Amino acid sequence: MNTFAPGQRWFSSAEPELGLGTVLRLAGRQVQIVFTGTGVVRMYALGSAPLLRAVFRPGERVRIGGQDKTVESAELHDALIHYTCDGQAHAEGELDAEQPVSQADSRLLSGRVDRNDQFEFRRECLQRRAEARAHPGWGVLGARIDLIPHQLQVAERASQRRPPRLLLADEVGLGKTIEACLITAQQLASGRVRRVLVLVPESLVNQWFVELLRRFNLPFAIYDEERCESLELTEPKANPFEDEQCVIASVDWLASHDKRARQALAAGWDLLLVDEAHHLVWTPEFSSPGYALVESLSLQTPGLLLLTATPEQLGLGGHFARLRLLDPARYTDLESYREESRRYLELSALAERLLEDQALTTEDMATLSALFPGDDEALVGRLGRIAAGDTRERDALLSDLVDRHGTGRVMIRNRRAAIGGFPVRLPHLTALDVPEDPTVLGRLRAEFAHDVGETDDEPAHDYARDPRTDWLLGILEAVAPAKVLLLCRSRAKVQALEEALRLRSGLPVARFHEDMNLLQRDRNAAYFADPEGARLLIASEIGAEGRNFQFAQHLVMWDLPLHPDMLEQRIGRLDRIGQRGDVNIHAAAVAGSAQDVLLRWVHEGLDAFRGVLADGRELLRSFGAELLQLAAQDGDAREPALTELIKRTRDKHAELARIIAEGRDRLLELGSRSHPSTRLLTALREDDHHAAMDDHALRLLEHFGIHNEPLAANLWLLDPEHVTVDGFEEFKNGPRTATFDRMTALGRDDLLYLRADHPLLLSAGELLVSGESGNAAFLVDDSLPPRTVVMEAVSVLECVAPRGLDVERYLPPAPLVVAVDTRLQLRPDFAPGERARLRAGDRVFDLSPQRKVLAALVPPMLERAREEALLQAAQRIESALTTADQLLGNEIDRLRALAQVNPAVRPEEIAALESELDALRAALPTARPRLDSLRLVASTDFLQLRR
Repeated sequence: MNTFAPGQRWFSSAEPELGLGTVLRLAGRQVQIVFTGTGVVRMYALGSAPLLRAVFRPGERVRIGGQDKTVESAELHDALIHYTCDGQAHAEGELDAEQPVSQADSRLLSGRVDRNDQFEFRRECLQRRAEARAHPGWGVLGARIDLIPHQLQVAERASQRRPPRLLLADEVGLGKTIEACLITAQQLASGRVRRVLVLVPESLVNQWFVELLRRFNLPFAIYDEERCESLELTEPKANPFEDEQCVIASVDWLASHDKRARQALAAGWDLLLVDEAHHLVWTPEFSSPGYALVESLSLQTPGLLLLTATPEQLGLGGHFARLRLLDPARYTDLESYREESRRYLELSALAERLLEDQALTTEDMATLSALFPGDDEALVGRLGRIAAGDTRERDALLSDLVDRHGTGRVMIRNRRAAIGGFPVRLPHLTALDVPEDPTVLGRLRAEFAHDVGETDDEPAHDYARDPRTDWLLGILEAVAPAKVLLLCRSRAKVQALEEALRLRSGLPVARFHEDMNLLQRDRNAAYFADPEGARLLIASEIGAEGRNFQFAQHLVMWDLPLHPDMLEQRIGRLDRIGQRGDVNIHAAAVAGSAQDVLLRWVHEGLDAFRGVLADGRELLRSFGAELLQLAAQDGDAREPALTELIKRTRDKHAELARIIAEGRDRLLELGSRSHPSTRLLTALREDDHHAAMDDHALRLLEHFGIHNEPLAANLWLLDPEHVTVDGFEEFKNGPRTATFDRMTALGRDDLLYLRADHPLLLSAGELLVSGESGNAAFLVDDSLPPRTVVMEAVSVLECVAPRGLDVERYLPPAPLVVAVDTRLQLRPDFAPGERARLRAGDRVFDLSPQRKVLAALVPPMLERAREEALLQAAQRIESALTTADQLLGNEIDRLRALAQVNPAVRPEEIAALESELDALRAALPTARPRLDSLRLVASTDFLQLRR
């Protein structure tokens, strides 16, 4: 076991980029290390810490106060090392965080070398890691998502904000959850965000957990009262919210517990994400507990993402309430915002006329003149060119209007009609005859009362004699062999249905409900996705959340939720962008039953089975109570009233649809529109193309004894039977099946989807490059002249800086390769002969007899290679500085100009970018090459040399 003492300096072998760390304190069986160069504090277990003591020998170089010095002697005093350099004594605490440390030279000098292929594979891993880190999709390369342009564009826009504070208001089915997860994953991967709090309604907690874990490999912790109490039993004085970096919690639970709310506020977060933000109620006179909680958190959390699908036209005050969470300094007064919104509608009408190539009115000309003060002459010229049919000029003017549009900076709203690519909804509704059994209607009424929340006690379900069971079996026979997803309200219904089908048919059935663990859900999802597996999946409301079933085109509603939003969520399991077939929606109700009342209202009044409802919440608020009263009445007595209710609902729905259409903010939609070839989309598509022909991941895992075997097209079995190290969490339950193909991964949640940023490959890569394997090698090349020796020195250019700067975006840790011969001449184009590499095979040389020769040859060659590596590093640093200046400098200039015409550009955003650019200009020049590995390539007579 390592012996630690405060003040000692240590390296992390797992994270060498953190630089040199200092022991802060020992706490029980843990040691706390602070890495001052990157601002990171880590707690390690004493018995298994991946730490190496920073000990420098006489003759080695160290960096003190930014200057390289040579160690003359080293002495130990009270567990701390004191170095003498250039005649001066320095305690180890004076060492800079960034040090030129390597074990490759000592291994080579001692004659301990590895196989040639290990050296080459190590260099390949270093190069692959750098390329992945510089990829525009870093953090989402392995995201299990379809490459949908508008979603990726939202992520791109958010990555340019410092910090991102956005209202994601896409219409239902366009993937707001995916957009928010993309943003979160990229922010975490870049280091700009470390602590994330996700607040959602209680019913969506599991969905978010699954979405983040299965699609984005982000392990969030679910917090509730039970978890907090358990943590407090262990450490009564600790804040339970500080135990995890990434947390999901119910907003209702947190808002209803003052103590937990105070703890969440005190824990501090970098990014707050709130789903269903329209549930947060605010008026000038009142704030709901949930709104008050989110407001308090938003004031002290840099990043904020609010998700809502409710159109602002149905409640301007509610929309203003969400905007003031994003930018309280900009949105201060509701009445002022009402006036501002009226101007937005005028601009929207103007934009509509421009898009439709209609003549502009006198009022339009006055509006444009006010928006472009001092540019009247130029404006007249632009409008003249537009009138003459110049579409480029028209699009340019529309872009300028978007830039001057207030909420376009903080709100994104994509519409299904504009995006396209959605399936057609085909409802298949059946009225079932009243059965002879007089108890059926009573049982259906009791089931309905529990479904709509009138009673808490769920009745027992016996579906063996239920008329809906015959209807379901008929559907399954009619659509065979198609896959069918059946949704119902509760776990008890799932189990009762499975039992009834087992008695009535031999149909293979998969099930899904909230009491199943993730592994069970994965297996059943795979069973359903398998062409030879289950044709029917029965899922509860919560059990099916966060899953991709778009390979199915038949959806059966065993019951109907009362709330239209929940109905839309159900249909959205299949009716999503990326669905490649029409969605057939099957629903039935026994005539005269309470379920029949709801089915008719939903279909005839709301038309919810054919199109997305933008006003469902408002319609339920207006007619919900009356609907439930009718459902409780006798079938014959309620018919006239039900017919009249459906008519009033239909009329109200048409009126609200008209209001929404008239109030559409065309400029906001234009600002949110996607472009087919964004940088992120193009980069991910290219990565998909290369992944199909790349076996690097398999070779990397094979290095650690994880055997691979092809199972089918795009499928590999990974077997850890001979694994050589612990710590691969993915294999704790045995072999796993993996794929590198995006479409295969989308259809199989149980597969490992392996890309460069997957945790498994990241762990394997770090294990390899932080160890000794391949960092020293020797190769005999008989094509070299006699008495010729060439040393290849591979260094990694590292910049020790705070993670939030994301310096590797500009200066990835790419290997620098320098080849130098015994005359200290550089060999820039040197490469060993192919014949020598093939002949080397798995041979390992013993160079211990040549140690004296090595001691004479290697040090001067190392010094010459170090000098050249510094020159190459300087060139890369200069290029990185230029890139940073271009990317951030141009954005700063754009925002400064935009701030003159758009008050939504916050001064804090510009200041953050300026501060980031200044910090990069200071940090990048401090980057230094760290020697990683060495290979000596010699003529055949080298092994006969002795000294």
